[in-house]
Amino acid sequence: MITYKEISSLENDLGVSAKALYTLTNEIHRHYRTVMIPKDNGELRKLSVPDPFLKSVQRKIAHNILFFEEISPYATAYRPGGSTLINALPHVSKNTVMKLDINKFFDHIIYPIVKEKVFPAHKYSEANRILLTLICIYKDSLPQGAPTSPVISNIVLKDFDNKVGEFCFKRNVTYTRYCDDMTFSGEFDPQQIKRFLQNELKKLGLYLNSKKTVILKNGQQKKVTGIVVNEKPNVCAKYKRKLRQEIYFCQKYGIKNHLDKTGSCLTEAQYKAQLLGRINYCLSVSHKDKNMQGFKEWLINNK
Repeated sequence: MITYKEISSLENDLGVSAKALYTLTNEIHRHYRTVMIPKDNGELRKLSVPDPFLKSVQRKIAHNILFFEEISPYATAYRPGGSTLINALPHVSKNTVMKLDINKFFDHIIYPIVKEKVFPAHKYSEANRILLTLICIYKDSLPQGAPTSPVISNIVLKDFDNKVGEFCFKRNVTYTRYCDDMTFSGEFDPQQIKRFLQNELKKLGLYLNSKKTVILKNGQQKKVTGIVVNEKPNVCAKYKRKLRQEIYFCQKYGIKNHLDKTGSCLTEAQYKAQLLGRINYCLSVSHKDKNMQGFKEWLINNK
């Protein structure tokens, strides 16, 4: 087990001097800016975005230190090999799907929780625990926008995920968590699961968002992290229809003319890269989709 009892061990693994690390913690508020981005439901999400230097230090903490910490197999986001598809696959063809949301997830993961669960005393000196925790939080909680926050959230919820997973396994219920989105599928009593979750979340100072409980039965379209899971994993029809429409206009009028007509501020290269990413996303879910394969070939050859 790697320990960080001396400041020199942090300096070596992060490639940053102790003086620079302590300076960051003394002026942490100067290293963030607030950004508001639209959510799918029309609301705005507030991000606290670190400046390049703080972000580089946080990335080193995430990659060089926290990457090696154990997390639960039920956590499917912010880990090697994790994805929305990996999160959705276990729920394919299940009779009932229930989706629950943790209310203000990052906001409620606060300084004491991070210090105790992420930088424990048996691995870190007290000075290093305080130093690292201060670099990873902002206004006493995990900032949305910092590269350390997603990794930390998985570490904090490791025991929770394992308890929920064991509880569900005994009842033949499938459970996965993607960030603050928890999904359950099979045949079960929704209220029994919710009661158990509320009790376990309360121990961490977390709570369910009652407004975002969704229960889907047979005969309804079941989507898990954006992927339809009724019979086989698939991208929802609306997403693919919009993408096909855009590509149709690009093929008919040319990419530049399409961008001009839509008033986009993207360059042709930026838009092509965006289109390719969306096509690849569809193919990652349905790799035999011949239409998407054809679109990808056209886009790559359209120089």
